[in-house]
Amino acid sequence: MARPLQFAALCAMLIVADVGVALAGGWHAVAFLYHRFGECRYPSTSVTLEQFEAHLEYLEAEDYNVWPLERIIEHKQSGKTVPDRTVAITIDDAYLSVYKEAYPRLRERGFPFIVFVATDAIDNREGAIMDWQQMREMQDNGASFGNHSASHDHLVRRKGGESETDYRKRVRDDLKKARQRMAEELDADAIAPLFAYPYGEYNAVVAAIAGDLGYVSFGQHSGVIGPHGDDRALPRFAMAEAYADIDEFARKASAKALPVVRLEPWEPRLDANNPPRMRAELANSGARLEQLACFVSRIGQVDVQWDDREARIFSVRAPGPLPTGRSRYNCTAPSEEDGRFYWFSQQWLVLP
Repeated sequence: MARPLQFAALCAMLIVADVGVALAGGWHAVAFLYHRFGECRYPSTSVTLEQFEAHLEYLEAEDYNVWPLERIIEHKQSGKTVPDRTVAITIDDAYLSVYKEAYPRLRERGFPFIVFVATDAIDNREGAIMDWQQMREMQDNGASFGNHSASHDHLVRRKGGESETDYRKRVRDDLKKARQRMAEELDADAIAPLFAYPYGEYNAVVAAIAGDLGYVSFGQHSGVIGPHGDDRALPRFAMAEAYADIDEFARKASAKALPVVRLEPWEPRLDANNPPRMRAELANSGARLEQLACFVSRIGQVDVQWDDREARIFSVRAPGPLPTGRSRYNCTAPSEEDGRFYWFSQQWLVLP
């Protein structure tokens, strides 16, 4: 059975034990993203309580390392190895069901977790949302907190008549306001220098502002964190009722990071270049690249073009323009270990 450590003890540990075996393509850590728990009216952002309990039981029974997300990032930035079968539990938006349903179950197992907080919703008591006192209680029992902006606005969208300068200032002020409110209400030790994009949407401008403010940022696109991951937009596997059965959860928990070392274009926002031609260069790994498969949202599998097989450079392009909203290119390849897959996802945005 897993023996998860309490948050304070985890953060105090500065050295991770050498796992003894070098992992092909580097180490791999999976971050799961949740929003709501047992809220059947919102199946696109909620998991059933039965699903969530099954997830936690699986992690415990299969001896997964459940780490605070910030500890994974500390290891990534310092060049340390993260042991195989390491996962993080992340939650966006601070809905009340986090406190009522998820928190007791996580506390019972001693699993650390992070909640990304949009602070205006807390201050304005918008709907079924947690309050600061509930979050202070959680921080004493395994929770940490990250920035999710103050407004939870579509930060990638410039408002009508807004100049580029005003747009950049608005985004920066939004993130700074959220940071200030959390600092006023929560213990500084529980506030992580991590930012989750509202709706998982990002562009080069928002990413640069978050980076300037000292944040490592996360989207909602699928994938695995590894040493080659781009700190401007690290991936998480989003959990919702339709995608949270235990077999799919187990497959994602064991996934590996497809080691993309160069990506063109990185900018997700599409203007004239729709559909985008994504070109990726991979580091050496145990991925069976002869079986690399790529998929486009709402379209399905598309051809992979090998620009340079020896250098592990490939290209993918959708057969036609992507629709308004968020789309993704997802690429997977079987691992050298049966039943495990390497995974990479790139988000695209077509604004209305």
